[in-house]
Amino acid sequence: MRIFHVITLSSLGGAQSVVVNLANEQSKNNEVYVISSSSGEAWTALSNSVHIIKMKELRREISWRDIIVFLKLLYYRIKYKPDIVHLHSSKIGAIGRIAFPSNKTLYTVHGFDSIRVANRKFLQVELLLQKFCSYIVGVSLYDVKMMAVEGVCHNVKCIYNGIKDIKYSSQDDENMRLYVEQMSVIRTRYKKVVMCIARDDPPKDVSLFMQVANMFKDEGVAFVWVGNKSEYNGSDNTFFIGTVPMGYRLLTYADVFVLMSHFEGLPMSIIEAMSMRKPIVASDVGGISELLNGENGFAVKNDADEFAEKIRFVFSNQKRYDSMSHNARLMYEKYFTVNQMVSSYNDIYNEIARNNE
Repeated sequence: MRIFHVITLSSLGGAQSVVVNLANEQSKNNEVYVISSSSGEAWTALSNSVHIIKMKELRREISWRDIIVFLKLLYYRIKYKPDIVHLHSSKIGAIGRIAFPSNKTLYTVHGFDSIRVANRKFLQVELLLQKFCSYIVGVSLYDVKMMAVEGVCHNVKCIYNGIKDIKYSSQDDENMRLYVEQMSVIRTRYKKVVMCIARDDPPKDVSLFMQVANMFKDEGVAFVWVGNKSEYNGSDNTFFIGTVPMGYRLLTYADVFVLMSHFEGLPMSIIEAMSMRKPIVASDVGGISELLNGENGFAVKNDADEFAEKIRFVFSNQKRYDSMSHNARLMYEKYFTVNQMVSSYNDIYNEIARNNE
């Protein structure tokens, strides 16, 4: 099959990780194209067999350039005649559902609260366009439930995000040398490392991260944020490493993974941490409670005291810590491997293909 993956941004993020994992696996037996904005680091992880089409006019904000985006998508539709068009993210999900035939298109919503809560003015667009594709995919049961509450219920399925098993030593990569040196120094100075890997754009809560870090400044615990673009002044035990392509490679230096956020779909960063056997404390938003069950980590409200309490609880007993590490890995293996995700999407692709024969 000729498969299009179309996504608005090519910067590092959870939706982009899904595209990378799907495209790399599918390109082994199919002709796969990724269409996105022209700048960004996410596609460095794509296989050489994946074709990349960059659109300089494609940006997050709505503008007159979207007319050019629409016309280019029509051009690619005519030129390449894709068998499957897989849309990712809300903006391109809207433009793409108009530009491509609905009988060949599916649309993955990477966190419905980004529309329902943060950009509710676009909810009417989702309602109007829900039948302009064969399937809508939510990445968590929470998302599917919230879509139904809002009236988006036409051919909606849930497919959990998945990742390839991470078997990597960052010391083997010369490009990681600077980051390895930074983390080595931090590990030498501190007894424990709590790590967050995320962009510092909304909905992530950097201020809450710094607030929690400050509560541990006299306890020998370092708090490390990987993925920030801005500079921050936190307590002495707080470190902002900056943007790191495939930042999950630094998880080997972490003891606990945290994610402070106001809304989410099903965060890839948490799945990556689980695959690396890291206990997790994260905000109880979106599908995060479907990832964390108290035996591998905790979903808590966005309160500094609650985050601090659970982090201390994880660290307070080595036997408990080891058990949570083991359970994190088991949860990943049971539900969130890339093979499970690819297989679920391929079932939809094959059904769409059969219906178009």
